[in-house]
Amino acid sequence: MAEIIVQDGCPLKYGAIVTDKGVNFSLYSKDAKKVELVLFEKDDDKSPSTCITFDPVKNKTGDIWHVFLCGLKAGALYLYRVDGEYNPPKGLRFNYHKYLFDPYAKAFSKGSVFRSYNNQRSAGLAGIQNGELFDLSDFPKCVVVDDDDFDWEGDKPLNYPLEKTVIYETHLKGFTASDSSNVKNKGTYKGFAEKIEYLKKLGITSVEFLPIFEFDENENGNVNPRTGEKLVNYWGYSTIGFFAPKTSYAADLTPGASVKEFKQLVKELHKAGIEVILDVVYNHTAEGNEHGYTFEFRGLQNDVYYQLPQREKQYYMNFSGCGNTVNCNHPITREFILDSLRYWVLQMHVDGFRFDLASILTRDEIGIPLSLPPLTHAINEDPILANTKIIAEPWDCGGLYQLGGFPGGKRWCEWNGKFRDDIRRFIRGDDTISNAAATRIAGSSDLYKLSGRSPLSSINFITAHDGFTLNDLVSYNNKHNQENGEENRDGSDDNLSYNHGYEGECVNPKIENIRLRKIKNFLLYLFISQGVPMLVAGDEMRRTQHGNNNAYCQDNDISWINWDLVNKNEGLIRFTSQLIKLRLNHSVFTRKTFFEEQYDKSLVPEITWFDNNAKVPDWSKMKRFLSFKLTGTDNRDYYIATNTDIYDLTITLPALSEGKKWYRVADTSFSSPEDITESGMEELLREQRRYVLVSGSSIILMSK
Repeated sequence: MAEIIVQDGCPLKYGAIVTDKGVNFSLYSKDAKKVELVLFEKDDDKSPSTCITFDPVKNKTGDIWHVFLCGLKAGALYLYRVDGEYNPPKGLRFNYHKYLFDPYAKAFSKGSVFRSYNNQRSAGLAGIQNGELFDLSDFPKCVVVDDDDFDWEGDKPLNYPLEKTVIYETHLKGFTASDSSNVKNKGTYKGFAEKIEYLKKLGITSVEFLPIFEFDENENGNVNPRTGEKLVNYWGYSTIGFFAPKTSYAADLTPGASVKEFKQLVKELHKAGIEVILDVVYNHTAEGNEHGYTFEFRGLQNDVYYQLPQREKQYYMNFSGCGNTVNCNHPITREFILDSLRYWVLQMHVDGFRFDLASILTRDEIGIPLSLPPLTHAINEDPILANTKIIAEPWDCGGLYQLGGFPGGKRWCEWNGKFRDDIRRFIRGDDTISNAAATRIAGSSDLYKLSGRSPLSSINFITAHDGFTLNDLVSYNNKHNQENGEENRDGSDDNLSYNHGYEGECVNPKIENIRLRKIKNFLLYLFISQGVPMLVAGDEMRRTQHGNNNAYCQDNDISWINWDLVNKNEGLIRFTSQLIKLRLNHSVFTRKTFFEEQYDKSLVPEITWFDNNAKVPDWSKMKRFLSFKLTGTDNRDYYIATNTDIYDLTITLPALSEGKKWYRVADTSFSSPEDITESGMEELLREQRRYVLVSGSSIILMSK
């Protein structure tokens, strides 16, 4: 290591900040008595090469510790050691023997926190020197990153309006990890970039990545009971580095290379006209409960960063279901989260965020829900985040359910779990669900209208990363999670699914036909409903998890995209792509406002509901049928109808004004490519007043 000169440093920016002369380090700890910065020569060093002790007079301003190392450059590797009072009942857990990450670290070297500690434990050395690691060769180090060392070539976030947004939720690694992907760098940022052309052809506008913030997949200690394979944390909902892209997703494992590779991926996606939305986890961290390992916040200022029971601060409040809860509305923690979000927008050019278990972000320091949460309001009003998409999962594991009323401002969108459930019930063929389905299709005004929000507040989805895939939703009655190592206790038991007479994969053509028909129905309503649609990667090609509805631990073929399905199900992919085109090309499906009730009979209604005889429906008697007509702004009407019964149904079509006729856009009972037409190639119906709606099918008609 080149000679470095230690100077006082500056407290104004947290983390490791590169300048022309060196690197400034800044760290918050209110109650620390001693802080050390330790440097490493190589990422596999067993112990530090240099130790720099902060002078509490020269290197501390208020509660911020800081130092400037003249001569140090980007790529340097570092950790912290912090000493202070160890008094869990007071909420303090300082331990000088622990090596700590910088919460503002922008990259990590390869390695594993949990593997390092578990290896020590298995060697019978877990308790040595108060838990100090005797070997840091596999322990990740923080990496100094120069934010300016990348050519964006003028790239900017795309800022698509919500009404022109189609979200594609995907796991970055799993998208190309399979050999079937035929990419050069499987399971990496570079590998994903090789599949951008596929996404362009599909027509989606935004990819939403499951967590790519640095996490440690080795924290899962379970074993697959069938194979003996060690299971992992595949999804990544357990963050370690809130400023750092996941190192193992980089093709180049050189410390810091993950930053450039992620930036390059964002730039390539933007060139293709595709936004990047990140699934972010600010509700808990990977340090777990009181039995977890200390490697970051716990050793810096435990009582600030975590919610602790007021009278038993040796424990952790657990609204996340993952052992701890981040103290989101403490001023220091709130600033940290905002700094993280701003960094990903300014330095990484991302276009938006989906907040996991976002209701936790609305709780105060002792877990009580706030009507005006400082954090969610700050995100809503932040000038740097002003053009980003902000999406809440409006519930948490503590029972707080805020769908339709997530507090924070009108910019917040919400995952609409009621859309998922009501549409699943309707397409499954449940009785008397047509009214509820109609409300969801029309934009969920019951949830959003009274608060002055719009249909675009609703993120509509049928499936998500957790739960059945779309194929499995029509193929399984029950979950099959035995390979998760939890005796099939994990995952939801209430899936609103139907196997159509056979559990799992089957070759019976009758069953397969109805399953495919139902999948098309789901996709049809996903893309013609008011709101913002979210499609899960692989659903368009009938990806299966073989009935596993909680594949969080399956870093294998269960979770990975099988690209062989593209050829096998090219008709369904085409159907999906045409639906997306239909949606984006016709504003009647992408309204910014709710449908208005028409009191002036001289005006044409924006939406009209019908029974199967084209009359005003008696909603109390509507069973397994739904139909409606949309009045388009392009002088065209659109008629959508669905028969979820087991019998075919002859329906009456609504009358059109003189000179207009009905043309078929889609019929889910038809085989590809007749199931949906290209724009401008719609088929004139020979019979204009009647239509035979096949059992379990849907149609879209257009007037010309």
